[in-house]
Amino acid sequence: MPYVSSDYILKYARDHKIAHGAFNVNTLIQAKAIIEACEELRCGAIIQVAEPGLAYIGGNPDFLNGTMEEKKLGAKRIAKYVKKLAEKSPIPVSLHLDHGRSYESAKMCVDAGFNSVMIDGSALPYEENVKLAKKVATYAHKHGAVVEAELGVLAGVEDHVFAASSTYTNPITAVDFLKRTGVDSLAISYGTKHGAVKGDNVKLRKEIVIATMENMMHEEIDATLVSHGSSLVPQYILNEINALGGEVGGHGIPLDQLREVIPAGISKINMDTDIRLATTRNLLEYFDQHKEKRETSKIYPLLIADRKSFEYRKYLKEYINELETNKGWNEELNEIAPLLVLAVKEIVLSASSYFGSVGDAVEIMKTVK
Repeated sequence: MPYVSSDYILKYARDHKIAHGAFNVNTLIQAKAIIEACEELRCGAIIQVAEPGLAYIGGNPDFLNGTMEEKKLGAKRIAKYVKKLAEKSPIPVSLHLDHGRSYESAKMCVDAGFNSVMIDGSALPYEENVKLAKKVATYAHKHGAVVEAELGVLAGVEDHVFAASSTYTNPITAVDFLKRTGVDSLAISYGTKHGAVKGDNVKLRKEIVIATMENMMHEEIDATLVSHGSSLVPQYILNEINALGGEVGGHGIPLDQLREVIPAGISKINMDTDIRLATTRNLLEYFDQHKEKRETSKIYPLLIADRKSFEYRKYLKEYINELETNKGWNEELNEIAPLLVLAVKEIVLSASSYFGSVGDAVEIMKTVK
């Protein structure tokens, strides 16, 4: 089926009161795993890469300090790979830039072949956020891509995204923003939080979602709403990590609350932390079951260097070139790679089932022009 923009997937979700998970990757095989999992469920696939992830895919293990050239290489690599897989897949597939920092980075991804990009100007003064989002939307739309922006500030930490406190989205301001920018989707702040440590008393403000959607419908704005900072942080995975020697804590967004906001208007739910946790669990489990591999492993010393970390990009950095080119794999990487795939599939399969998107691929394709 064709490589399609996320707009088709999200508008179908909005109109049928379901949501789609959008899953972050940092290696090519993870992107393939998302597509394979969604093929099993016959649902649309949204693959995301955050801007630091582009530098990692471009070969820089110090991904938070990646150069634009490294990000450009990463964007070209992932876009070429995903488009090739999409051409052979029976489901609609979209590739999205998550938390683009600048007009230049969004443009770079559109030029590389991404069909969806996010520009995150939420930390800017309102008028500057409007100006930036409109500029990105104008360019992206001319080149067949759609745009997501953000209004309101989510608390928490994820890659370069940091805020000590949150600012809820004003539904009236959201309508003004959508009108003036022409963006296709809007990430709103309504109680979610980036990272694994969201606190154990999370309360989503469902009324913000409802009011925003009602205002949009009243003004006949044909856009969709997105939920960031929405990882579930499954407690069973935390328990498994800690039973294997980890020291990871945290609480996610309660699934019952998240499922309540979906019919109210949330069409896309970003998932990143859960994949990191599942990957870390799988690696710890592997070395627990294969203790003889520890001494010769390039991964194991990095895996146990910080028991509180679940940042798999640090553990895998010795194999970054092999992972990002799919070339030159040795025995260890051949054994570890399937564990990365299993971690992604575990989260994609469960989240897609939770959010109601199973089986919608054929119906989505009927809407594609």
